[in-house]
Amino acid sequence: MVRILFPGSRIWDVSFIPLRPGSLSGPVAERSDAARNRERLLEAARKLVEECGADGLTMDRLAERAGVGKGTVFRRFGSRAGLMMTLLSDAEADFQGRFMFGPPPLGPGAPGLDRLIAFGAERIAFVLEYGDLARAADASIRNRFEVPAVVLWHRHIEFLLREEGMEADPWLMALSLSAILDPERLLYAVRVHGVTPERLAESWRELVTRVIRGS
Repeated sequence: MVRILFPGSRIWDVSFIPLRPGSLSGPVAERSDAARNRERLLEAARKLVEECGADGLTMDRLAERAGVGKGTVFRRFGSRAGLMMTLLSDAEADFQGRFMFGPPPLGPGAPGLDRLIAFGAERIAFVLEYGDLARAADASIRNRFEVPAVVLWHRHIEFLLREEGMEADPWLMALSLSAILDPERLLYAVRVHGVTPERLAESWRELVTRVIRGS
């Protein structure tokens, strides 16, 4: 649990956790053979993603590739969404650690605007690397806006807006800015319209600068 102090002495307790448990507070306790089986399944899943993309990763294909029953896969990950979240977990935990505790400008120590610019640029890079998995996970989740990691990004953006003195509904503005970093939206811009990562990052910088300076 991380305690964040907002301007005006408002305090929020935010859970610092990845998409699924394990990476930040240490692995969930399990037998060594269960851990080996889990890693074998994840390795098979990663290879399938490399070969046929995230959309081609199904529980049936994973079971066949790993040489186990389909029930074993469901017992381990619960659902296709759970599988996708597990594959994303370590990368998501690393990203969280960098924007919450890493060096500036992404981490603490830089002005709020600089951190906000860096956050967007880093998130764009993250989506372009892991976007297919994130998109597939989003499509499988009943309410993707309540995933703990998503809540944390939103609160982080709101925190930076408040730190820069925004008073005009920073919660809603943070929600709007978060939408711009949506994996589906970013991948569409890159793959359909040929927008470069540099152009995306520059557009984000221009937008948040105008939002902050106009606040």
